Amino acid sequence: MAHRKHIESEPPLSPAVFHILLALATEERHGYDIMREVAVDTRGAMKLGPGTLYGCLKRMLESGLIEECGGRSDRELDDERRRYYRATEIGLRAARYEAARLEAAVAAAQSKKLLGRGLNPVRPKP
Repeated sequence: MAHRKHIESEPPLSPAVFHILLALATEERHGYDIMREVAVDTRGAMKLGPGTLYGCLKRMLESGLIEECGGRSDRELDDERRRYYRATEIGLRAARYEAARLEAAVAAAQSKKLLGRGLNPVRPKP
């Protein structure tokens, strides 16, 4: 996968990639911490398994959305096997662009009375 340079011309981010970038937007995190943050951010609606998480991280590293961080400063507080990741400037731009795209979609849904206060979402029957 090539590095993302022109975010605006790229396809939308997958929900997993978007939420991983959100988890990394404010601080470096290791895999389990990313999974936990995504679950918190989505109020449990999205739970990334290890296969999904590490597959996404690999592709995100290759595309330049994230980078692996160096070693931790305090070895007493950390496990040396953990790999830490941070969002790159390209990754943060992609997350901002995706957030704006989603904001526009929510505004459209609200204007069509599909979303808003007092509306109960109807879930399709399985």
